[in-house]
Amino acid sequence: MLVDAFSRRFTYLRLSITESCNFRCTYCLPDGNDCDSRTGEITLPEIRRLVTAFAKLGTRKVRITGGEPALRKDLCDIIATCKAVPGIEKVALTTNGYRLKRDAMALKEAGLDAINVSIDSLDAATFHLVTGQDKLAEILEGIEYAQAVGIKQVKINTVLLRQHNALSLPDFLQFVKNRPVSLRFIELMRTNDNTTFYQKQHLSGSSIQQTLLEQGWQLQAKGISDGPALEYSHTDYQGKIGLIMPYSKDFCADCNRLRVSSQAKLFLCLFTEQHQNLRHLLTSDNAEPVMQFLQSAILTKAETHYLLDDNSGSTRHLAMIGG
Repeated sequence: MLVDAFSRRFTYLRLSITESCNFRCTYCLPDGNDCDSRTGEITLPEIRRLVTAFAKLGTRKVRITGGEPALRKDLCDIIATCKAVPGIEKVALTTNGYRLKRDAMALKEAGLDAINVSIDSLDAATFHLVTGQDKLAEILEGIEYAQAVGIKQVKINTVLLRQHNALSLPDFLQFVKNRPVSLRFIELMRTNDNTTFYQKQHLSGSSIQQTLLEQGWQLQAKGISDGPALEYSHTDYQGKIGLIMPYSKDFCADCNRLRVSSQAKLFLCLFTEQHQNLRHLLTSDNAEPVMQFLQSAILTKAETHYLLDDNSGSTRHLAMIGG
């Protein structure tokens, strides 16, 4: 099993398959990708070998991230490959949703169990301002289609931005009133290239948490492979509200996830200083070298991310590892 020096057990792999993205979100890639971002992306055989090694060490959930994963033409093959690995119980995808209306059925047939779609505003003009794309209506239609074709779990990710959605909680609550989706608010995190933006836009999720509690929302228990969100439900709402607050006390205490980048580098933490190359271990189907590497590396994982000390590690932007 993958257990670190602080007795945390790791059952969840977040696998980035590309750094490239066709959106220009203000908090991530306001100037777009650099021209070399797709060079040397992890291949399908490498993915199979990597996920097999993780599964042998107790990983049960794989989330495919980017950049924007739908830019990979072999996305459905990647999903099917991960799903076919013995021990993997759940395959999820995080996407900006730009192709969801077209591809939802194919994703479901490939074996996709869950999908998270990034929507930072329910106002079309604000969505366009934040993402650089005027596609809100199309993406919302894609979410409805994903549910219609039977993708088991659909969630929406909303980055909290002081200027753009600080006063939008009533709109988001109304959105989940009659929709069986989980909408999660994610606190903006500081990376190497967004310090000024972070200082202007960061908004704590604590005020939303307090409002939810005052309105009778109830905190739900987490599953062993669930992510970091605190998820709340209410008897009057079909949907749920989640909060991801990386600056809160003890956020890292129950960490259960590791990350591998599209360049086949292991990230022990989203904000680590060191990225450890796995590519040389993915040239054969022998899982033992990868397993030994992971078991050794996990013992060096730090207790916390040190974001509260203004240390964001060497993460340039969130597109390089998928958040």
